[in-house]
Amino acid sequence: MNDLIVKLEGICKSHHLEHGVVHALKGVSLEIHKGESVAVMGPSGSGKSTLLNMMGCLDQPSAGRYFLNHQDVSLLNDRELSLLRASRIGFVFQSYNLIPQLTVYENLEVPFLYQNTRLADEERRARIIQAIEQVGLGHRIGHRPSQLSGGEAQRAAIARALAINPLLLLADEPTGNLDRETGRSILELFEDLHAQGATLVVVTHDESAGSYCERMIWIEDGYLIHDELNKRGGPC
Repeated sequence: MNDLIVKLEGICKSHHLEHGVVHALKGVSLEIHKGESVAVMGPSGSGKSTLLNMMGCLDQPSAGRYFLNHQDVSLLNDRELSLLRASRIGFVFQSYNLIPQLTVYENLEVPFLYQNTRLADEERRARIIQAIEQVGLGHRIGHRPSQLSGGEAQRAAIARALAINPLLLLADEPTGNLDRETGRSILELFEDLHAQGATLVVVTHDESAGSYCERMIWIEDGYLIHDELNKRGGPC
């Protein structure tokens, strides 16, 4: 069990709103091992993004326990959680979340500012350039987000997540703002990253996007209702 990266035990999440309590997750238990690629699927409002936020330590459960790399996340304070996110978890969002005033290279520098251990300038630069080249954006290293296409902006966001050498790579609807062809290229990039050993979780409502992962999980009304290996072995 040494390769266990994610372990969720009976995770519940409730939101207290004006009109009452919304139960976003209801007793979800889940394990993800090193090197797995997992698609989390389900309709809008099913709890997919809430589950991803739990894995990314962006939110705390109302009940249950979450272990990341055998560490009980509930025991960490806000500062420790922030350091964990900055050094161990790579995030990719639908809206890219790039800083418009910064170049691609400078955007990749940002996560390193929040890490507890500062890398030497030479090592940090080497990691950034390697990540940029890994996603095929070497020719855009000095460009700002406004000078990039949607696909290039998402590749820059993926490079930013990769530069820290994350334990876990999390993507929330990463093709939601892209046309079909560009979205397919991004999914193929994730497939390549998984083949290189990345542990990857992709939230999507699109079954064709989910088919790029080796394992598919369905969330509905806050419950984990199905968990299976992708028998198709890849995209059709």
